[in-house]
Amino acid sequence: YEPDFQELNAKFPKHPSESRNDILEGNLFWEGNGLSIHSTYNDFSIENLDVESAKKKIIAYLEKEKIGEKTINYKIRDWLFSRQRYWGEPFPILHFPDGTKRVLDIDELPLLPPQLNDYKPSGTGESPLAKVSSWVHVKDPKTGKNAMRETNTMPQWAGSCWYYLRFCDPHNTEAAFSQEAEKYWMPVDLYVGGAEHAVLHLLYARFWHKVLYDCGFVHTIEPFKTYRYQGIVTAPAYKLAGKGYLAAEDVIEKDKKFYTKNSSEEVECFLEKMSKSKLNGVTPDDMIEEFGADALRLYEMFMGPFDREKIWNTDAVSGCFRFLHRIYDIAFSDKVTYENAEEAFKLGYRLVDQVTKDVDGMQFNTAIPHMMEFVNGFSKLSSYPKEVIKMVAVMLSPFAPHLAEEIWEHMGEKTSIAYAPWPKVEPRYLIEESCLYIVQVNGKLRGKYELPMNRGEEEVVAFIKEQPQMEKYLSKGIRKIIFVPNKLVNIVVAE
Repeated sequence: YEPDFQELNAKFPKHPSESRNDILEGNLFWEGNGLSIHSTYNDFSIENLDVESAKKKIIAYLEKEKIGEKTINYKIRDWLFSRQRYWGEPFPILHFPDGTKRVLDIDELPLLPPQLNDYKPSGTGESPLAKVSSWVHVKDPKTGKNAMRETNTMPQWAGSCWYYLRFCDPHNTEAAFSQEAEKYWMPVDLYVGGAEHAVLHLLYARFWHKVLYDCGFVHTIEPFKTYRYQGIVTAPAYKLAGKGYLAAEDVIEKDKKFYTKNSSEEVECFLEKMSKSKLNGVTPDDMIEEFGADALRLYEMFMGPFDREKIWNTDAVSGCFRFLHRIYDIAFSDKVTYENAEEAFKLGYRLVDQVTKDVDGMQFNTAIPHMMEFVNGFSKLSSYPKEVIKMVAVMLSPFAPHLAEEIWEHMGEKTSIAYAPWPKVEPRYLIEESCLYIVQVNGKLRGKYELPMNRGEEEVVAFIKEQPQMEKYLSKGIRKIIFVPNKLVNIVVAE
């Protein structure tokens, strides 16, 4: 067969090679789409069919002839279920001298590893357990035979893949979990994890759960309702060519370049995922010592959208620290009162409405600015109603639980804020009586006007035309009006 290479290249421009010999000698395996040629066997043909069409026809033929059927193959990574390590669950298997084996019965479980001071490998390629002769070499109590325990261990997947089920019933001494507890708690509402969870733990947990479902131990075929990806945190990493990474404290900056402190060798600087190996991690203990756990926690939520990559900036933690101080000053101020003020409740319920929506949408980074905006407005009031401060404490509690708890107690509450119900929004406090319209002419700011809410375009534009200061901008005639209700009017006029 002598293919027409010009025709091939025209049809399949992404062909991996234009080499005539490679194709003729069968050295290439085309993995893209294309048309089948010379593909007829007896009375069956997939000639000139693309890949997907050919697959369907082949499957239909195999099923019709009852020599095959359509199925889906799932691939899963090797679990590495035999590890030469001390940690992990021991395999409950006894090996006998004649080569036979016995799996321990249920009344012989759990099989616990021995206490070790030296966790290093044995040096023979065996597990550290192999060094403990008294644990390895035993007499089987059920058969009376000499036996050796299995010294390899499971890779911890055996426990970590179903831990969420044990959480349903953690104090059960008779079973892993009761059917009643499993039916009450499962499935898990929300699974949060990074990219490595999606392809490792999440995948394995689903596999394990489906096995348990097939065995009748759980009532849901899927263990988790929703998965949410958490973005990675990055920070500057410093690398010396050919010598690996350096810690930030060993690097100095001069003229926008980086050098080692001791030898003044130039160092590469780039953003990397925070990790021990890159020496660019931040020790939480140091941050907590300087700013407190609440400020650190608040900053982590404030850095950016939950599912996006974020860049760490230690200096920015101080901004969250100052914000928490402002809330503390309000809650412990002499202006706190039992009296109710309409404006204070309006600010409070608007905050509840905004933060509730943000938390439901896992938009934590926008909830915090809303709290900051509230503090700016609330601090200007002549008095601070105690009920509004309690509302704010509840809004703050998921982000800064220690300060929220202290404020809650200071407001006279006897039980923990963890048991406080989430406030319900009073709709009457959300009604906006007026709004600020930004007025632009040809895209340039020409005025700001406080107008009643929800007025139509004609009414708002008529009001603007009546304003004396707008007359000179509109004198050449209006060509177009861009109207955004309750926010913006952009008037396009002739130049």
